[in-house]
Amino acid sequence: MLELRPNCECCDKDLPPEATDALICTFECTFCADCAENVLGGVCPNCGGNFSARPIRPAAKLEKYPASTRRVLKAEGCGSRKAA
Repeated sequence: MLELRPNCECCDKDLPPEATDALICTFECTFCADCAENVLGGVCPNCGGNFSARPIRPAAKLEKYPASTRRVLKAEGCGSRKAA
């Protein structure tokens, strides 16, 4: 089950479960569309993979399977893309 992390790892923008601009990689690293496209160039700085739109969990399922509240933020920032 996806964690549905609550924020962008790059800029710390809130990304609630219903956010349409949340992107994830295969390891569920979570970024806003702006950072994923304009800062990271479409490549995850953690694993080197690409991004996909994060699915939106239906509200009825959120009650039983809530989104994560654990915020992940890259301490060193993500101002430029790193080599994988």
